Amino acid sequence: MKGRVLIVAGSDSGGGAGIQADIKAVTAMNGFAATAITALTAQNTQGVHGVVPVDPAFIARQIEVVLTDIGADALKTGMLHSAEVITTVASALEKHASGVPLVVDPVMVAKGGHRLLLSEAETALRDVLLPMALLLTPNLPEAEVLVGFPVRVEADMVRAAEKLMSFGARAVLMKGGHLEGERVVDLLVQPGRIDRFEDSRIQSRSTHGTGCTLASATAAGLAQRMSLYDAVARARTYVRDAIATAPGFGHGHGPLNHAVTVRAD
Repeated sequence: MKGRVLIVAGSDSGGGAGIQADIKAVTAMNGFAATAITALTAQNTQGVHGVVPVDPAFIARQIEVVLTDIGADALKTGMLHSAEVITTVASALEKHASGVPLVVDPVMVAKGGHRLLLSEAETALRDVLLPMALLLTPNLPEAEVLVGFPVRVEADMVRAAEKLMSFGARAVLMKGGHLEGERVVDLLVQPGRIDRFEDSRIQSRSTHGTGCTLASATAAGLAQRMSLYDAVARARTYVRDAIATAPGFGHGHGPLNHAVTVRAD
């Protein structure tokens, strides 16, 4: 086991996304996952059926006790549902983990359409958390909200990534899965460099938690001192394998096979 990752995100009772997916992904990458839980959700493959937020002061306490004892080699944020939570988390991370690489997954809407980020929190996300991020991992609808213009083609993805970097993020992984077509293109955009990943689309309803999983697997790579490109490339391969071998659980958007890297023997 190599690399400590602190994940600050919400819990998914269905086990496919959120903290549960994060822990599985980091473990599958042979890293160690610690957590600060921001909210509890009653959730399954068919949607989110309830959310109970955690008091921001207690979120900060979780971050403090983990970082002052266990420490972290990388950080990952997921569901941060309010401006108060975002500012609290940012303050706690700055205080206890300054300089530790941070992957920000701007979780806004669940796969079934339930909004997970209050509209008034979007400004805090953009102004407070993005400047702290080594890597931002938006899907296209999330990117559109943050930049304020439609992202419909690959050129728009580049433009959006550059806008997001102007807010302070040092790199952006633009996930192109929402574009139509038989090929899926993701762009890793850094200052002066664009890396393009293209694969055939896997036709599957088992895609719940792909964003959480990809971001956490990437954070594990960073915790293991991989380059950003290599961490993203390995994480993408892992997610594709996890989709291709998904167990088919549930009646809606099913979970991935997070254990695809695990050998039972």
